[in-house]
Amino acid sequence: MSVGARSVALVTGVVAVLGVPLVISITAQADDDVLLSAGRPVLASSTYSGSYPASKAVDGDTGSRWASVTGAGTQWLRVDLGSAQSVNRVKLFWETAYAKAYQLQLSADGASWADVYATKSGNGGPDDLKGLTGRGRYLRVLATQRGTANGYSLREVRVYGPGPASPTPTAAPSAPVVPAPVATGLEDPAKKELAMELVSSAENSTLNWRGAFGYLEDIGDGRGYTGGIIGFCSGTSDMLALVTTYTRRKPGNPLAGYLPALRAVDGSDSHAGLDPGFTAAWKTAAGDPVFQQAQQDERDDGYFTPSVTLARTDGVRALGQFVYYDAAVMHGLDGLRSIRTAALKVAKTPKQGGDETVWLGAVLDARVKEMRTEEAHSDTTRVDTAQRVFLNAGNLDLDAPLAWKVYGDSYQIKS
Repeated sequence: MSVGARSVALVTGVVAVLGVPLVISITAQADDDVLLSAGRPVLASSTYSGSYPASKAVDGDTGSRWASVTGAGTQWLRVDLGSAQSVNRVKLFWETAYAKAYQLQLSADGASWADVYATKSGNGGPDDLKGLTGRGRYLRVLATQRGTANGYSLREVRVYGPGPASPTPTAAPSAPVVPAPVATGLEDPAKKELAMELVSSAENSTLNWRGAFGYLEDIGDGRGYTGGIIGFCSGTSDMLALVTTYTRRKPGNPLAGYLPALRAVDGSDSHAGLDPGFTAAWKTAAGDPVFQQAQQDERDDGYFTPSVTLARTDGVRALGQFVYYDAAVMHGLDGLRSIRTAALKVAKTPKQGGDETVWLGAVLDARVKEMRTEEAHSDTTRVDTAQRVFLNAGNLDLDAPLAWKVYGDSYQIKS
């Protein structure tokens, strides 16, 4: 849930394919191109099930694959190359569920994206895209139109460029190559899942955040209806944005008729035009995969990605990234920035040379102070008996097992 007008998401949405020139070339590729993507951290907009995680797209095995949820709408897969790299070739090995229209994009920060390739005539199978010109730390496959009735699925994404390659040992050529370190931030899908569960324990009193798509009630905090996986509010613009996205993707959905009322009550706690049917319509929509995906996309674009990007800019690891994200969920991005500004008065970020533990302690102190200004959020246990517990234990990488309390309820994640 957020306060004030919903901030503009830092992650770009669907970029129109029409008019984007193709930059594919038939120029022969040099034999010494370096495979940049093997085993790198990878993140996806959705996953069909635990059997098809995003990591399968960079494991070197075309017998395994990543698969998105089914249904219409945009999906994406993002590979973290570890540092800024020049990219001149990408191989995509599509499964039967392929993208008819998609873009390849590069980004320096995971927030602002530039196209290096676009097509609206994909036909599945392997796509060997040579002669690309671009540079960035992150490469994203943005699928915007399905080629089948299913979602999207990639067996492999292989990204090539001039390197540098990993150094080859000279003293002992036969020694095994040390694998790249596991990501310690929320770009790691497993860590992102932890963050979703932690937020859900506070927002929905359950670790099963996927079971909260149909949640809707007025909790009396002056923000009207609160609903969904992170507490979208009718009074703070993000519920309006969510239903607008849902309606754009699926006109005639159960909530589409309430858009005029949502516009009218935005900025207030009023239910005018929403009662008595809005609650039932929300619960009906919650069973629609398109609405479920819209909730996840609005969560990521409006809160998760911009807050985690800010946290990485400040030089904090997984715990700090979660601290920022949870603050954005409750206070909005503007509220997060205000909390950060208050913390800067007493401590330095790690990027500025400060101690990470001291910095996060200052952020949590500022967060608690802000929460106590609102009666509805004056219970600060989601900080004091959760985030501060992890911080005091020195768990800056947010590694399981985790045990915490929120609003008197106990939770744990064993692995």
